[in-house]
Formats: sequence, C-alpha cells, structure tokens
Amino acid sequence: MSMQQMPEEKTSMQAVCVDEAGRLDVKHVPRPEPKNGQLLIRVTATALNRADLLQKRGLYAPPPGESEILGLEVSGVIANIGPEVKGNWMLGSKVMALLGGGGYAEYVAVPEELIMPVPSHLDLHQAAALPEAWLTAYQLLHFIAKVKPNETVLIHAGASGVGTAAIQLVRLCRAIPVVTTGSPEKLKFAEQIGAAVGINYKEEDFSEKVLQFTEGKGADVILDCIGGSFWEKNIRSLAMDGRWVLYGTLGGKTADGDLFGKLLGKRGHLLCSLLRNRSLQYKAELVRSFTEQILPHFQSTDPPLRPVIDSMFNMEDVEMAHQHMEANKNIGKIIIKIGTS
Repeated sequence: MSMQQMPEEKTSMQAVCVDEAGRLDVKHVPRPEPKNGQLLIRVTATALNRADLLQKRGLYAPPPGESEILGLEVSGVIANIGPEVKGNWMLGSKVMALLGGGGYAEYVAVPEELIMPVPSHLDLHQAAALPEAWLTAYQLLHFIAKVKPNETVLIHAGASGVGTAAIQLVRLCRAIPVVTTGSPEKLKFAEQIGAAVGINYKEEDFSEKVLQFTEGKGADVILDCIGGSFWEKNIRSLAMDGRWVLYGTLGGKTADGDLFGKLLGKRGHLLCSLLRNRSLQYKAELVRSFTEQILPHFQSTDPPLRPVIDSMFNMEDVEMAHQHMEANKNIGKIIIKIGTS
C-alpha cells in the first residue's frame, strides 16, 4: 500500500520531555514519520504507568530503537499510513495502541501489529486506559500463568490499572479473584467490579485471609507487582504446585531468608514477566489474541468489561498527574489528554 496521509503538513509536534533535573515540560520536537509497516496516530490521550515514573528518574531506559519520550499506550486516530502496511486501515479510524515509548506526544508512529480498533461504545479517553494494563493482565493470566476455571487468583494492587483489568479477566474465565489493596475505598471498589474477597494488606496478614478463604488450600495463581516485602506471605498464600507470577518490584528487589527452601516445599513455580522489552513478534501475537478473545467482551458480556479511569489531566498538568500516581491514591488509570480528536 502506498503512503497515505491526512491533509496536514506539520513537521513538528508538542511532546512531554524530561529535563536534566527529571522535571516534565511540554516542548516542540520533530514529528515522527511512519516507517515500513507503521501507522502514524494523531494522539487523543495517553495513560500513566509505573514505568513512566521510573523512566523519568533514569531507572528504566526504553528498549533499543524506541522513543525516549514517555508513554506506553495511546488512543487516537490514524493520521498517516506508511509503506508496506498490510492491514485494511483507513485514515481517521479510531484506534488504540501498545507502545515501547512515545505516548506523551501529539503523534506517534506504531507498527500496525500493535494497533487495535476502539470498541464502538468507548470514547477515546476510555480507550487510552486499555492497552498496557489490559494486555499486561491478559498476558500474565493466560500466556504466563495459564489460569483455569475455578482456580483462585490472588491479585496484588487490586485497584491499579492492571489489578482492575485482572479482576474482570479472572471473572471472565470463571476463576476466582482475591485482591489486596491499601485502603477501604480501594477494597470496596475492587469488590464492586468482581473481587470475591478484598484484603487490606496494611491492616491484615493477607496470607491468613487467603488460606481462610480457600479453606487451607491457598491461591493457585498469584499476580505480584510488589516483590521483596511480600515474598514470605506470598509463599504462605501459595497452593501446592501454585504459580507465582512476578511482574514488578514495588516492594523491593531483595528477599532475605529461606525463599528457595519454602518455595521448593510448595513445589511452587516462580514465573517472571515483563512486556515492554518483549519482541515485536511476541507483542503482535499478544495483541492478536487479545483482539480476538477479549475485545468483543467489552460489548457482548453482561456486564461488559470496562476500563477503569481514576482521573484525567491536561497535557500541561502532566507533572500533577505523576504526583497523583506517586501518592498511590488512584483507583484505575490516570489519563493524560493530548489532542482533541
């Protein structure tokens, strides 16, 4: 397919840049052009991820070849179709995309394999809350843990973007979601969207509650973004032959004590996964599977799946948005409004 472009000849765009002190500032930068197999998206919105906070502090560099601009997901409209694109894409179509970087900008060029259509009843701000969190949760549950019906799944950070997606996906596959959160408000919300039980980890030993709920069996699967500070309680919570899926280390990267001995005693499987540094082929298969297996349920299921949005900020207020996430007060995703598509 030859290159197609909406009638717009700008060569620059606004983007959120990180200065040497780690502050966020909106600046004019060169607008990307789609390479072979890529589409250019005029961005309506992006959403925050913990990775953005780490990258801003110099602790999580983008993979080689990816944009230095923050942002792992966007929604918007197709503004340009690059050469050698295979799909039947149309200019102006509403889409959402998984990114390796570049989302905090007015335009981003994305391989067509990582782009999804927006479900018809979702607006573009809602759609921005979907790609990274839902694809992460889907990957952890189905590609990594291979969850089965009637299994108990312990989900840490149950009110986060990934957590709220995981609750709904666990219910969809007829498994049983149990969550930990850090406030009564978050517990209540998690239970409203399908958690069978919620545990305030600041006030209770979550391993005791998990064992009580499962009548001593433990959780078949644990989705863990905390790491170090939870390791002992995680192993105590884990069922025999259970799968402990680690995808973050918000609670520390080290574990002191008999981790391996206790894990071995449970015949436990420790599975580790990240999404950002996966190959294009892997991400493409994940997006294809999610589009076929899950995306229709945002319309057809009763009740339908839904992205959970905590708050929305304008592009110039992105520093405030980051502070809101750093305070750990959000329930669901924090959206940054970029354009007016």
